[in-house]
Amino acid sequence: MVRQRIRVDLRSKVPAYLQIVEQVRALTAAGMLRPGDQLPTIRDMAGEAHINFNTVARAYRVLDGAGVISTQHGRGTYAVAPPPSARARKARSQALDLLVRHVLEAAARIGSGPEEVQAALARAVGRPAAADRRPRRHR
Repeated sequence: MVRQRIRVDLRSKVPAYLQIVEQVRALTAAGMLRPGDQLPTIRDMAGEAHINFNTVARAYRVLDGAGVISTQHGRGTYAVAPPPSARARKARSQALDLLVRHVLEAAARIGSGPEEVQAALARAVGRPAAADRRPRRHR
């Protein structure tokens, strides 16, 4: 639980709920709050920070709406995996493109063309490729 890491400065001009939101986001970005980590209950955090529980509830609603946390009624509030950044998606896409080029080159060395690779990939993921969906004639 991250209870000891979240602090609210009551003298700050930044609203308390935004302080909580920003700290949870910062902890997530820094990797100190990982997917599955439990956050303190609304009442616990409010009591420790000496703020109204509605303030903490508001922060949790903002974080839940942003997909940073997930509140499970009766079980608690947990950090969730952040969606991948555009940079991470692009890097993963480029790595996959390179891997596919290597597979196509290896397939060409054994005499297989792109259509055969596509059919093999479709079979591997459990979906028939267009060539595999043709009706077969029985002899």
